[in-house]
Formats: sequence, structure tokens, C-alpha cells
Amino acid sequence: MSRPNFIPPKFTTLGCRLNAYETEAMKELSEAAGVQNAVVVNTCAVTAEAVRKARQEIRKLRRENPDAKLIVTGCAAQTEPETFSSMSEVDIVIGNTEKMQPKTWQDMGPDFIGKTEAVQVDDIMAVTETAGHLIDGFGTRSRAYVQVQNGCDHRCTFCIIPYGRGNSRSVPAGVVVDQIKRLVQKGYNEVVLTGVDLTSWGADLPATPKLGDLVMRILKLVPDLPRLRISSIDSIEVDENLMQAIATEPRLMPHLHLSLQAGDNMILKRMKRRHLRDDAIAFCNEATRLRPDMTFGADIIAGFPTETEAMFENSLKLVEECNLTWLHVFPYSAREGTPAARMPAVDGKAIKSRAARLRAAGDKQVAAHLAAQVGRTHEVLLENPHMGRTEQFTEVSFDAPQPEGQIVKARILGVSGNQLVA
Repeated sequence: MSRPNFIPPKFTTLGCRLNAYETEAMKELSEAAGVQNAVVVNTCAVTAEAVRKARQEIRKLRRENPDAKLIVTGCAAQTEPETFSSMSEVDIVIGNTEKMQPKTWQDMGPDFIGKTEAVQVDDIMAVTETAGHLIDGFGTRSRAYVQVQNGCDHRCTFCIIPYGRGNSRSVPAGVVVDQIKRLVQKGYNEVVLTGVDLTSWGADLPATPKLGDLVMRILKLVPDLPRLRISSIDSIEVDENLMQAIATEPRLMPHLHLSLQAGDNMILKRMKRRHLRDDAIAFCNEATRLRPDMTFGADIIAGFPTETEAMFENSLKLVEECNLTWLHVFPYSAREGTPAARMPAVDGKAIKSRAARLRAAGDKQVAAHLAAQVGRTHEVLLENPHMGRTEQFTEVSFDAPQPEGQIVKARILGVSGNQLVA
């Protein structure tokens, strides 16, 4: 029932899919607490540029909402609370743990009557549990996201995220399975498992299960789930059961996004990654052997400190050698507080040029992938009446309206831009 003169909070999400998931959880928590006339900015800290964009967005939102309480949360708020609390536009700064706790929002209540501290950011490294907050999916009625892990135990030299998210912690398998059952009952045909370092799932749980164990358990215990998808993984941590699922479980979608970051061994060592280029190539070859329709996305950083042209060429060659289709290219941006920020920097123009060359290589791979689908039949999950995605996460457009949220069998007739046409 709507309340007279009630002004619901507005939310802005910056950064990753996990942030988007947590924004949906915050919407539910704030609604239950009756919070009103507030603007909430869920920030990202992955690069210095991300923090700059957050500050820019906060100033813009303050101009647009002069009378609202402005609340800043997310990874940048966790790693740099003083940066945001010192902004005149900001009223409250909330850490990544606090933002997922009902009490945080209950204390604000409808009227912000003085109970709320201006800065609520505790030591994220002391957090030992991940709240398995249940939401009914978001963005589309077809696909739901389930957070199964948070935080990261690794310390890559370019990355600030462990200091925003804390150490790795897992949602127990039983909780995950129950939530997925609930989502399937609500009509979702695809569930995506998300986390900060997904392949570390289970290391902090009794008997230290692996991600592959979780995947097998979900597919066995939720037989009515048509499609299970995994978000970004670290290929060097993939376990035998996950490889077994790739080989034998058609309901596990043949699309993996890989955290590769570079294709040169010296750069990988300086990044403090745990794999070498041959490990990445071997994983992609084996996954494709087990599942010939497998496609790969990947994160690659262009212009990491000390990267020579020859080192960059090794990353460029990896695009073909791993048959990467969907690239996320990041021009290196120094992040204060990380070891890489103290390493000898690459010239800015070279970074920009290398990023462009990587993107061009990715575009070429996408074009080849799209062309190879023409004439084939795919099971397409409809995100809206005129667009859906194949098992490999490729977009498909339809002229005639289709049933949103349903999986339809479609013959691919052609290609238009970066979409298939059915």
C-alpha cells in the first residue's frame, strides 16, 4: 500500500554485477525500513578513474536532489571513507558490510532522526560471513543472479578490491540451493552464480568443497532449473568437478568469463597472478575439447607497468590462442595503495594504443563467432520481446515479438552489428 507523500529512495550503481545485485538488496532493506527522500550511490573502487567518476556522480545527484539525504556506499566508500565524508554533498557513508545489514537501514528510518552516524565503515578484514540476502533477480524477468561468495584472499599487485570486499567467504551450499529453488518456483529460467573470486568458493566452509561441487549439487537438487551460468572465474583454480560439469551437464551454459589479465609470463608474475600463459591456453583447449560449443570472455589489462611492446604482443596473441570472443579491455590506471602504482609506468599514449589494438582483436573474434552461428539453431532465453541470448550469451534479435522470460528454439538467419538475427 502506498503511503501519502512518501518519496522512495533513489539508487545509482557504479561498477560490477555484484554491486548491482547488492543495490537490489539495499532497495528491499530500505523499503522495509521505510527510508525515504534519500539518494544512495553504490560506488566502485577498481581504478582511480572509478573513484573520480563516483565523486562526479555524487555532485550531479546533489544538484538534482538538493533536499534529499545523500548516502554513499560500496567499495570506494569502504576503501576511502574520508574521501567521501569530506565532500559537502554527502550526508552518510556506509561500508560494504553495513550496507547489507537490516539494522543500518532501520536506524535511518523514515525521517533520519539523528540516530544515524555520518560514517559507518568497519574493518572489512574482520568479516567472516557473507550475507546470503535473497532477492528475486533483477534487470530482467528471465535471469536471476545469486551471490555465492564475496571477498578475495589473493593480492594481485594492481587490485584494491580485497580492501573493499575483505577476505574470501562463501555462502553455504544449502542456502544457495534453497534460494535457486525459490527463484525457479518464481519462474526464472536461468540463474547466474556471482562472486568476487568465484573459484575460491568453499575454502572457508566445512570439508572445503569446491565450486564444481556446488555446481553439481545445484544441478542435481534443482532438476527444474533449465540453465545455470557461472560469472567470472580464475581458470587456474578450476577443479575436477567443474571440468566434469562442463563435459557432462548441458544445463551448465557453455560460456566462461576468465580473469586472465595478461598473456606475458613476466607481466603475470609482476601482477602476482598464479597462472602462466601456457596454463590459460591449456585450460581453454581442454574446456573446448570437453564442450566444443564453449565460448570465452576475458579481462585483459593493456599497458601494465613495465610492459614492453613484445610483452604486449604476447597478450595480443593470447586472444587467438585462447579463442577469446568477448573481451573486457582495461587500459591500466594506477590505483593508489597498490604495489603496481609504484612500478615504472608505461606511456599513456602507448596504453591507449594497446587497448585499442586489443579491442580490435576482440571485435574480429566476435565477428568470426557471429558468422559461424548463421544457419545454426539455438535455445534463446528472451530478455525482452525482441531480444534474447544464446547458450553462449550471444545476443539474438527477433522481428516478431517473443514470450519474455521463456526459452525458444530459434534458427539464426544472419548478423546485424554485434547481434544474431533469428
